[in-house]
Amino acid sequence: MDEKKITKSITVNGDVGYVYSLWENFETFPTFMENIESVRDMGNGLTHWVMEGPLGIRLEWDAETTTKEPNKRIGWNSKDHDADVKTSGQVVFAELGNGKTEVTATVRYEPNKAGLAGDVVARLFGQPEARLETDLRNFKDFAEGRVDRLTGQES
Repeated sequence: MDEKKITKSITVNGDVGYVYSLWENFETFPTFMENIESVRDMGNGLTHWVMEGPLGIRLEWDAETTTKEPNKRIGWNSKDHDADVKTSGQVVFAELGNGKTEVTATVRYEPNKAGLAGDVVARLFGQPEARLETDLRNFKDFAEGRVDRLTGQES
């Protein structure tokens, strides 16, 4: 399957330090990312990701944080070349003034499996631009307090 690359931006009401600190806590991603079931911090910049797919199929991979520039940028690459999904990308944070921050996410991914798992990945990433847009909108709601940060429920 071919590698896909998408970039989307959103403006969040919150200063850059606050917005960056929320994003760098990957374990909260299931709160605002629709298909992410869990993210576990394994230490040393490594995280383990579990994505829930149709028919109860779960996709898993490990990612390594490759860049961490406080209040500016976070970058990552998937670590295991045999994982269900190979992914990399970065999120850039730009202070806009007046307590607003622009968040720009660039994501590259390549499904790594054929057969049923490959079909599931293709379905989950079938509309990658719409999915990234939804995840960013959900992050904005999360950051602006419209979603409870502990339960994931709307406030």
